[in-house]
Amino acid sequence: MTSEELAPSVVAAIRELEDAFPDSKISWRADSQGGAFVTIEDVPLNPEIFVQAGTWVGFRIGFQYPAAEVYPHHVRPDLARKDGRPISGKGFHPDKTFEGRASLMLSRVSKRRDAREDTALTKLRRVLVWLEQRP
Repeated sequence: MTSEELAPSVVAAIRELEDAFPDSKISWRADSQGGAFVTIEDVPLNPEIFVQAGTWVGFRIGFQYPAAEVYPHHVRPDLARKDGRPISGKGFHPDKTFEGRASLMLSRVSKRRDAREDTALTKLRRVLVWLEQRP
């Protein structure tokens, strides 16, 4: 895989993610349109909330980025809360797949998105905070 297959904005987004997650392995696959399917391994989770110390996160950055939103996000399907409450409800879609891996899909549309400020990284961070704050 070479970054020449990707739109320059997608390459920049992947580099921003690599800088933000230096201890995580980040892989991507070109989508044949200039975008990429991105997977970040070992994203840390809040140890006070989740049984697992981390998860993988997957999403697609389309060639229209930053004009197009990065959506949806996928995480490990066995994610569990320490308090035993289920991870379910609005925005959660179990039994999905991402890049051939079973996943729990997190559906979070940003209705007041600003393409100049809302990056793939800021969206990922908001999704992870939302995941932690679900009742």
